[in-house]
Amino acid sequence: MQGLAAAAARYQRLVMLGTAFETRGGIAAVVNAYRAQGLFERWPIDYLPTHCDGGVLRKLLRAARELGMLMLLLARHRRVVMHVHGASRASFWRKSVFMTIGMLARCPVIFHLHGGGFARFYEAECGAVRRRIIRFFLDRAACVIVLSDRWRDWIATVTKNQRIVCIPNPVPSVEERPAKRRRNIVLFLGRLERGKGIFDLLDTIASLRAAIPDIRLVCAGDGDIGSVARHAERLGIEDAVSFPGWVGPAEKQSLMRLAAVYVLPSYAEGLPMSMLEAMAEGLPVVATGVGGIPDVVTDGVNGYLFEPGDTAGLERLLRRLMHDPELGKRMAQAARETVRLHCAADRVVAQLEEIYAGFGLAAGAGGRQNAPARRLREAA
Repeated sequence: MQGLAAAAARYQRLVMLGTAFETRGGIAAVVNAYRAQGLFERWPIDYLPTHCDGGVLRKLLRAARELGMLMLLLARHRRVVMHVHGASRASFWRKSVFMTIGMLARCPVIFHLHGGGFARFYEAECGAVRRRIIRFFLDRAACVIVLSDRWRDWIATVTKNQRIVCIPNPVPSVEERPAKRRRNIVLFLGRLERGKGIFDLLDTIASLRAAIPDIRLVCAGDGDIGSVARHAERLGIEDAVSFPGWVGPAEKQSLMRLAAVYVLPSYAEGLPMSMLEAMAEGLPVVATGVGGIPDVVTDGVNGYLFEPGDTAGLERLLRRLMHDPELGKRMAQAARETVRLHCAADRVVAQLEEIYAGFGLAAGAGGRQNAPARRLREAA
């Protein structure tokens, strides 16, 4: 990555823009994994949480406050690199304001693309003018980071930028130990909305009741829980479905160690953290072959893939796994090995650090007592 910056250039600080550490979602999970690996301690990073959970006013106030903080940092440090974590829709437009300020200050911008809806956002939801704006930022980024080879291939059709790097999401190491799995529990982790395929999953569970009467589905996540619960009632399976809501790391780990299989029937994904975490926990995975999922899930080897909306195919795969626990164990072991080799947090962070070093940033310069650094320590 030495070609990312002029050899003579040496940058003093790196400003990373993401979501608040306690926010629900993939970007927060990724940034927290970086933090657990000591990235913020080793490098001169100021973290600006430009987004938080809550109402519109709270989100606007947070964005405005962090925009002011960015301007203060740019005034304080002459040579700054920006690492921007962004996704589609509001996330991209919000981050575009920050990237504009950074580019006007001649900061190299690393744009780190998360989320699986960006292709639809660009191709179907944006008109010609907005697509041109998106290309403007992608073309001028010092580096574009994507989560999978498939996303790299797609983004290369959008931008003329040649500096596209594939870095998967980081998964913290998990101690391998026996899990007390129950053969009848199916686990879903994610936002409860149609795009995640949750209604397809409910339809599948209803069909499986005849063959597996004691089957249970745990839907952990926020979103439109009411609509999902009513759909379960209409199908007559309300007694088989539970909604624990959004769960923290400890409860999520407990659910993964109890379930027989993790299912992600989503219509669009980047490289979902919950799926990677399930694989690391040794949980068999059945997921749609969208986004970066096929880059880590090899059908029939370390999990099963199916087409979005194919409830018959999903039913067949779940029936196979739940009737053959040994098959699930073999797949789970292969899944653990895949995550260890390709997504281990220390390996992923090392790739990111190589990019930072390419800008002349010096490791070991972190921990300065500016306001963002103090907020980072207070949140730890």
